[in-house]
Amino acid sequence: MLVVVVYDIPNDKRRTKLSNFLEGYGRRVQFSVFECFLSLDQMRQLYEKVKKLVEPVEDNVRFYWISEEAVSRALVIGSEAPQPPPKYYVI
Repeated sequence: MLVVVVYDIPNDKRRTKLSNFLEGYGRRVQFSVFECFLSLDQMRQLYEKVKKLVEPVEDNVRFYWISEEAVSRALVIGSEAPQPPPKYYVI
């Protein structure tokens, strides 16, 4: 399932820390938006880890689950449409 993670964090240090962390989970599509293809368990783990990186009183982080049907109907201008990572890599 595609998970879109969107955040607004006023503190530069926390924002940089979160964005660097999220790069390990998905693809940055805008400055504060990541697209991540995750299982439900991976999503739960991500959520718990992100909770530890932010200050809920000051920061705003949102996780949106996007169904496979909705992903296939996404319209995109200016970059490529969301694509799941390959099932395997050949090295």
